[in-house]
Amino acid sequence: HRAAAIFLRQIHLLRQSPLKVINLLYWSLFELILWGLITHYLYQAGGERFGFITVILAAVIFWNFFNRIQQNLCFSFLEDLRSRNLVNLFVSPLTIQEYLAGLMLLNVVVASSCLAGTAMTAYFLRLYDIFQFGFLLIPFILIFFLFGWSLGIFITAAVLRFGSSAELLMWSIPTFVMPLSGVFYPIETLPKFAEGLAYLLPTSYIFEGMREIVHRGSFSAPSLLTAAVLSIIYFTAAMVTLLRVYRTTVKLGLLVRPCS
Repeated sequence: HRAAAIFLRQIHLLRQSPLKVINLLYWSLFELILWGLITHYLYQAGGERFGFITVILAAVIFWNFFNRIQQNLCFSFLEDLRSRNLVNLFVSPLTIQEYLAGLMLLNVVVASSCLAGTAMTAYFLRLYDIFQFGFLLIPFILIFFLFGWSLGIFITAAVLRFGSSAELLMWSIPTFVMPLSGVFYPIETLPKFAEGLAYLLPTSYIFEGMREIVHRGSFSAPSLLTAAVLSIIYFTAAMVTLLRVYRTTVKLGLLVRPCS
């Protein structure tokens, strides 16, 4: 299968560059340990009053996971763009859908490995146990994947259409999404106009839900359903956008332009 071939190709590229693998794990573990030490200190300094700060570690772990999903999808595409390899790939029977499916399959393996590594490190260092969320971890992770892919696909479409000048979106969009997602604080903390925007993001429901589970031991089913529906809508819109941009790019011959 051609999508599987793209996946194996990306795995082979990772094996040829151990520094890439180290880089994937380094920042995840670095942030986990840094925030773990900070929250451990605050807990010792403040006692039970600071019991809620364990939520911070969950936010760090899962935001890092979500960010990896979006960025790794873009990185894989940009690598092919900069090496002028896109033309070689798409001159074959390979379709854009199969190419993207291969990148997404690699994304599942890499992002899940990073999440597993940080979760195990947090558990063995007695910093945090993400398994307290139980079976809700599964829909949480699936929603993170869908929305992360959606952002990654939108950014990929922008780079495909406008060139490397659009690469800035890979860093600026997550910077915009994070405060509106309420990663480290409740959505109610935001100004009213920003609060309305926050509820358009699936991630806001997930991070709110995590705090709700920690504080009350339950999570609202309608909130989970809303997050899932929003993720599906964004993913569908991203795919439609990419397909249209790809057809335009091929028609205008933009695949062969310089990447810088």
